[in-house]
Amino acid sequence: MSALAAEKRRFHRIEFDAPCELHWQDEVWETTVLDISLKGVLVRRPEAWDVPLKDPCEVIIHLNDREIGIVMAVALRHVETHRLGFKCQYIDLESASHLKRLVELNLGDQALLEREFAHLLE
Repeated sequence: MSALAAEKRRFHRIEFDAPCELHWQDEVWETTVLDISLKGVLVRRPEAWDVPLKDPCEVIIHLNDREIGIVMAVALRHVETHRLGFKCQYIDLESASHLKRLVELNLGDQALLEREFAHLLE
C-alpha cells in the first residue's frame, strides 16, 4: 500500500480468521474472513465468484462455533486473485456491538477506538 493510501485509511484492520457466508441475489458462498475493520471486511475469494464490482451483498460472520455474530450489508469494492474486499453499507446494532468489542479487544487503545467511531459519523 502506498504512503498516501495508508494516510487516507481511517480504520485499522484487524486480522481475524472466522468462517463466513457471502450472499448475493440467490447465491451463497462459504469462505473465511481475513481481516475486518469498522468499515469493511476482507475475505478469501471463493471458487466460481463472479459478482460485479459495487454490487450489494451480505456477509454473515460466524463467531463462537457458527453462531451468527456479525451481519453486514456490504458492497464489493475490489477483487483480487485470492481475496475480496467489501465496504460496509449497513450494520445492525447487535452486529455493531460485536464488531466494536472485537476491534476494542484487538486495538487495545480506547482513544484510538473512539477516534475510529468518530470517523464513522462523518
